[in-house]
Amino acid sequence: MPSKTNGVNAAQEIEQMIAETPDWRGKTFVAVRKAFLAADPEMIEEWKWMGSPVYSRDGLIATADIHKAKVKVTFAHGAHIADPDKQFNFGFEGNARRGIDYLEGDSVNERALKNLVRSAIEYNQKYLKKNQKKT
Repeated sequence: MPSKTNGVNAAQEIEQMIAETPDWRGKTFVAVRKAFLAADPEMIEEWKWMGSPVYSRDGLIATADIHKAKVKVTFAHGAHIADPDKQFNFGFEGNARRGIDYLEGDSVNERALKNLVRSAIEYNQKYLKKNQKKT
C-alpha cells in the first residue's frame, strides 16, 4: 500500500532510487522491498527522513536504504522480536534496534525476512497499540 508523504509518491521515489542503482545493491533492495510488501497487505511504504524508504504497520516496522557498500535494513523494535533464522547481523549492543546489512554476494532470504516483518507487526499490535490506548 504505497502512500504519499509530503506530496511525494513513495513508490515513485523508491523506484527512482532503484533505477539509479543498477548494480547488486538495487537488485538486493528489490528483494527486500518485495518481502516487506508481501508480508502483510496493509504494509505502508513511505519516503521519509530526507530520502529513506520506511515501512509501517500499526507503527514503524523498519527503514531500508541503499548505501555505498551495502543495503541496510533497520528494524525499529528488533530487539523485541524473535529471529529464529538468525537474519540480524548488527545492533546487538542496543536495547531497541536490530538490523540486517546485506553486502555484495549476500542473498535475501525472503521467507525469513517476511517472518521478521510479521513478528514486528505482531509486536506493534500487541505492545505499541496497547500503550497508545493508555495515553
